[in-house]
Amino acid sequence: MKIGFIGLGNMGAPMASNLLKAGHELTVFDLDQAAVDKAVTEGATAADGLGDISTGDVELIITMLPAAQHVRSVYLGEDGLLASVARGVHLIDSSTIDPMTAREVAARAADQGNPMLDAPVSGGTGGAQAGTLTFMVGGEDEEFAFARPVLANMGKNIVHCGAAGNGQVAKMANNMLLGISMIGAAEAMSLGVAMGMDPEVLAGVINTSSGRCWSTDTYNPYPGVIETAPSNRGYTGGFGMDLMIKDLGLATEAAKTARQPVIMGALAQQLYQGMSFEGHGGLDFSAIIKRYLKEPE
Repeated sequence: MKIGFIGLGNMGAPMASNLLKAGHELTVFDLDQAAVDKAVTEGATAADGLGDISTGDVELIITMLPAAQHVRSVYLGEDGLLASVARGVHLIDSSTIDPMTAREVAARAADQGNPMLDAPVSGGTGGAQAGTLTFMVGGEDEEFAFARPVLANMGKNIVHCGAAGNGQVAKMANNMLLGISMIGAAEAMSLGVAMGMDPEVLAGVINTSSGRCWSTDTYNPYPGVIETAPSNRGYTGGFGMDLMIKDLGLATEAAKTARQPVIMGALAQQLYQGMSFEGHGGLDFSAIIKRYLKEPE
């Protein structure tokens, strides 16, 4: 399939690479010329701009952008995709943004004959590189069926979450729970160790008991417990604290629109923001445990 791909960041670049490996023809665009050049060495064609990527016989355009304002600009701007894309070209946005923006852009695209899905991902850069991402997809059944084989070239779990915007709802709810659970794991591990428990023994008990969760058994925040976790490399890499703050902000803003309380989500947002204010925003979000350790690792 001939695909346009916009956004070759930490997630987008390996996603595009996997599409090339699967045999698709890619035309790519990013403001980072080095990222474009790397994609070209892998077999992609470089576009001169948004207008260039939507011309010719492209069948599908995928975007992976930092935030809602970038999605609005790329799709709805005066020189954006919807100003130049041909009727019938399929659109997928895999950015993590608020559901309201996703629904607005999808509606505008549909009005001019361009079916669109929101398809945010979970799995991090490791999942993007390995092609094992989870895609949470919002949009029409027919469009989901069309896009699924392409998404399967980049991910392992492709889940249809319902109508437009519901992919973003699923991602938002999941990441809010992740942020909350990591704080709970940090508190429990810190308390247990402070009371004399060996951290590995404590983690083993939790992970075979009712407190077990991904934040304890896969990504434990206490140093020395899980070899592959960021806590074993000074909390570098992984999912940045500032990115978690962004996702929690999406959840709390959406909650206002829905008039739905998210008490723990709002508190989690404040705790991560405090760490970022102190200069830790670039660390993995599991570094929140530094708030609880008497002698931070």
